[in-house]
Amino acid sequence: MITEIDNLTANQTATTIKDAFADYHAEFKSITRRAKEHFEQRAWQQLHGDSETRLEIYRDFVARAIGDLNQRLGEQAGDRALWEAVKKEYTQIVSGRPDAELAESFYNSVAMRIVTSKSIDPALHYTGAEAEVALPAKDEPVYKVYVREGDTGTLVREILQDYRFQCDYQDLERDIALVADAIDASLSDGPGEKIEQVEIASPVFYRGKGAYLVGRICTGSHYTPLVVALLNEESGVFVDAVLLTEDEVSIIFSFARSYFHVEVEHPRAMVRFLKSIMPRKPVAELYISIGYNKHGKTELYRDLMRHLEHSTDKFEIARGERGMVMVVFTLPSYDVVFKIIKDTFDYPKTTTRQEVRNHYYMVFKHDRGGRLVDAQEFEHLRFKKDRFSPALLDELLQVAANTVSVEGDEVYIKHLYTERRLVPLNLYLQEVDGEKAEEAVIEYGQAIKDMAITNIFPGDILLKNFGVTRHGRIVFYDYDELCLLTDCNFRQMPEPQDADEDLASEPWFSVAENDVFPEELHSFLGLPPDLKKTFFSKHGELFGVDFWADLKARYEAGEIIDIFPYKEQRRLARLARDG
Repeated sequence: MITEIDNLTANQTATTIKDAFADYHAEFKSITRRAKEHFEQRAWQQLHGDSETRLEIYRDFVARAIGDLNQRLGEQAGDRALWEAVKKEYTQIVSGRPDAELAESFYNSVAMRIVTSKSIDPALHYTGAEAEVALPAKDEPVYKVYVREGDTGTLVREILQDYRFQCDYQDLERDIALVADAIDASLSDGPGEKIEQVEIASPVFYRGKGAYLVGRICTGSHYTPLVVALLNEESGVFVDAVLLTEDEVSIIFSFARSYFHVEVEHPRAMVRFLKSIMPRKPVAELYISIGYNKHGKTELYRDLMRHLEHSTDKFEIARGERGMVMVVFTLPSYDVVFKIIKDTFDYPKTTTRQEVRNHYYMVFKHDRGGRLVDAQEFEHLRFKKDRFSPALLDELLQVAANTVSVEGDEVYIKHLYTERRLVPLNLYLQEVDGEKAEEAVIEYGQAIKDMAITNIFPGDILLKNFGVTRHGRIVFYDYDELCLLTDCNFRQMPEPQDADEDLASEPWFSVAENDVFPEELHSFLGLPPDLKKTFFSKHGELFGVDFWADLKARYEAGEIIDIFPYKEQRRLARLARDG
């Protein structure tokens, strides 16, 4: 039984966690708010730095709260009865907050590191079974409404004039005409319904060098997505692209891209708005895309648990070649893979477990540029033993016994990563026809280039380390040999001085740890002759030192190179913009 004194302790503990969360979220929004100024001033390095800083503060505020509570509670810190009372008090304290679901995830992050528990405990932690957080009142939507009263150009003018910056548009009249023409042309290909109104998210979405107006066109019977991509050059702001399909907008919000900077007062309402234009995008990924990766991870876990309750298939070894560093498995009915680090790595891998984890954390903080899969890290998971195929369970217990164990009728996993399930590129190329294979190979080369542009050298460019998304994009997901481009030393292969050197099985010249010889990369492609020819014709520069050295020099000079999250043909005509 909790005494009156313990009730006071429970309230003080809950208040400490709430205050830590409030401080965290205030700092998060303060950093996010700076994105508008960075965009206006074209301060791309500052925005890039803010992106990394914002990702790290959650861990810092959680650690601060844990240290404070451990010191204050002493021996009571692990008292289960106390924490049951703390959760009840916390629920009352955060009730009514517009960000209450984020506050609950923050609480879990603190409580799970203080109270000894090898899994989520409904009495101590928030599981999602609690009453849903209320949405804001109807007179406080997360979007602005623009009712059509004239032609499309008049509607577009109202929107662009409403979203102004401290720097002018290059040519507002030109952009109004271009956007209106794009919208009219797109709708003419549809069911022929007229625009009734347009609804645009109140905050602007910022990422990289871009600013995005995100919304939907209402035509009576359905929504059409609408994203207006803005760039800012010395001559001013201009509309670079208009995106009007679910697939195009989904790619903007891809799990392979860094998170947006968008100031949101009621995250749940914003996610529901985004879900209306991207219905196939998981709720977890939408939270993650707007910067709330920790709550996104919470949503992913809850969704997985719900799915397990309503399915019967078993976890099994994932398609593709077996990993040298990871065991990768999946649930056929669920669009996610699970990756567990092996106890020992297969030859010739020489990396360590901690180095692998460091690489995943580096990718988490890095500008992923649409080419690096976002991974979510989990600890202390429990699943029913009968949901594992015998072959998978045998392999896990054989190669990852330090991480996986069987306890009664449950499988306990200390640590794993989750990623969206993709088709391994090597398998994809075996299963598609010539034209699709050529397109994939061209995308494969572009993925390597895009990673280089964002200061990433993949290390291992084997086809099996790349995957194909449902949109046909090629992304990289094997991080054990990944490194920063600026840490590499790109060298030309020295010419042999005589026949003995030419025929030697080992290099006759010194090779440092970070030396890279681009001309050797072709031997790792693993492509048949016709596809290798296609690759060389489109991306032959990858096999020369100049390509890599030039990008390294540009990055070291502080340049941030554009990578557009939409196809080149979707960019509004340069001739029209320069007209």
